[in-house]
Amino acid sequence: MPIEEAVAEACRVRLRPVLMTSLATILGMIPMALALEAGSEQYAPLARAIIGGLTVSVIVTVFVVPAAYLLVHRKKETIGGLHPEKEVAREEV
Repeated sequence: MPIEEAVAEACRVRLRPVLMTSLATILGMIPMALALEAGSEQYAPLARAIIGGLTVSVIVTVFVVPAAYLLVHRKKETIGGLHPEKEVAREEV
């Protein structure tokens, strides 16, 4: 399986669990972040920081990490002169 297909498949498989766990926490923090109750004003900044951090981490996990992996893997192939598809073709002949 080519590396691009493997990364795309891994992204499809991991997208749902990442979104479900992160969204559950983010949605659970919204009442705390709004500070609607008396005395909850002191926890509102903490909730907002957690919501912001989780949002950024989801974006990084879903988009940046797979793209960075592909870039590093391609660079490693070009530096080492390795092309797995061509190596397999040579071995089969």
